Amino acid sequence: MNQKNFALLFLIAMAVLTMACPALAADSSKGVENAAVFGLLTLIPPVVAIVLAFLTKNVVFSLFLGVFSGCFMLENKVGGIYAGFVSGFMRLSNEILNSMADSWNAGIILQCLAIGGLIALVSKMGGAKAIADALAKRARSPRSSQFVTWVMGLLIFFDDYANSLTVGPIMRPVTDKMKVSREKLAFIIDATAAPIAGIALISTWVAYEVGLIRDGYESIGITTNAYGVFVSTIPYRFYNILILFFIICTIWMLREFGPMHKAEVRTRTTGKVLDDKAKPMASDEATGLKPETGVKLSVWNAIIPIGTLIVAAFLGFYCNGYDAIMGGDNTTLIALMKDSPMSFTSMREAFGASDASVVLFQAALIAGIVAIVMAVFKKILSIKDAIETWITGIKSMTITAVILLLAWSLSGVIKELGTAVYLVNVLSDALPAFLLPSIIFILGSIISFATGTSYGTMGILMPLAIPLAHALTPDASYVVINVGAVLTGAIFGDHCSPISDTTILSSMGSACDHIDHVKTQLAYAVTVALISILFGYLPAGLGLPIPVVLPLGLVAVAATVRIFGKRLSE
Repeated sequence: MNQKNFALLFLIAMAVLTMACPALAADSSKGVENAAVFGLLTLIPPVVAIVLAFLTKNVVFSLFLGVFSGCFMLENKVGGIYAGFVSGFMRLSNEILNSMADSWNAGIILQCLAIGGLIALVSKMGGAKAIADALAKRARSPRSSQFVTWVMGLLIFFDDYANSLTVGPIMRPVTDKMKVSREKLAFIIDATAAPIAGIALISTWVAYEVGLIRDGYESIGITTNAYGVFVSTIPYRFYNILILFFIICTIWMLREFGPMHKAEVRTRTTGKVLDDKAKPMASDEATGLKPETGVKLSVWNAIIPIGTLIVAAFLGFYCNGYDAIMGGDNTTLIALMKDSPMSFTSMREAFGASDASVVLFQAALIAGIVAIVMAVFKKILSIKDAIETWITGIKSMTITAVILLLAWSLSGVIKELGTAVYLVNVLSDALPAFLLPSIIFILGSIISFATGTSYGTMGILMPLAIPLAHALTPDASYVVINVGAVLTGAIFGDHCSPISDTTILSSMGSACDHIDHVKTQLAYAVTVALISILFGYLPAGLGLPIPVVLPLGLVAVAATVRIFGKRLSE
């Protein structure tokens, strides 16, 4: 079906909505009320965006129509289709403005732009080529280059955004040379971003997850060590663990299946890292910059700026979080920071309290300044050329900023429509105790896939899951399993969703066609999710101990890759 037919169907859908739905207040607090009125129709915006994204491969067009359909529903007046379209368009522009005005979103966009400038400088100084040459000596094959990418993804465990934006530009020249498809590179980056950040003992995710756990236990009258509960959930975060192991299995066995196998065969046989019709998220405007003739290649031209980014981020997380805690009213945390500021607990709390978007932008900006100073000091670039190179890198990230703004706008619209509330009401019926962890995982997956946000899904489900699990079986370990199911299901659905910001950033970091990344990743993510249910949450719900359940899942992953995967050439 072509875009013309889609446009016709879209207009018909808008006409139906005009006659069927009254306009409601444009307020996220009205989500419950809107969900009750719109019902099944609350699914229209995410379905429009997701389906069109897959079929047209035009992410901007798809997200735009998804946001507009939601705005139309919220602003529509009965019998006034013209007024609905005009008001809907005005609402859409306001949603984009509000997304940009949000300090977190603005920080993420500025971070993307600043890292684009940094990567451009590193490339122009010859640092990217030097480090690619150095890594190529160790990554001498498709297998080893993918393994190095996987290891780098694990090392940048503290934030999923930093992971996606750092690993891709560094490893892309190496994997391209070793004939690894951009789709596989994007998958490795994406699967070592949120899955590892979500279970890391110290990361920008921890405070949010621990806060939800604490509130959930308090709602049933239990005071507990929420961080201890978080740590206890890690063995039950089956999808996070198994997807990391799945990558290693595909690398070690050199086996792929589904759309990823087709992509890898294409690259191995033709050398084309992208499909002929692909539209990569990031152009070579930044990463394709070449050093001037005569410039001495040095890995330090990459290591120092990127190392500055990582060190500045770590220090920034601590300092920003420290200031937030000391300026707050939690006397216990304030005393902790005063008495033992460098303890593991203090560092964990500081990381969790930090504003990651601001810190990462500041770190990227500092790293860019360091790169400019290096380029000028080493006489590689003049100050004018260095700044122009930095701006060139920023321009290469413009499309990413546009897509992120639209994705955030869609998230805001479907929150106001009450899409997640509707899904919870429909899917959370009475269940046998042993099925609850699996159902929670599936429910979290559906909500996060439709909304493109793992954080939002966790916030919706955790207050429901903990009381429900405790009511069915008050055993502490059973409640922990269900808490893990909430956190992991949210990450799985977000991992698959084409409207997720982390999925978008992984496509950008790897310079992969976004929809090609989603298509190839989806087959793998769903496979691991099914294994997580069948060999993880179902047996765990039946009472099997984790020393039995987790190895069972690992064996199932390895067997799946071995049986269904097709061998590739070395």
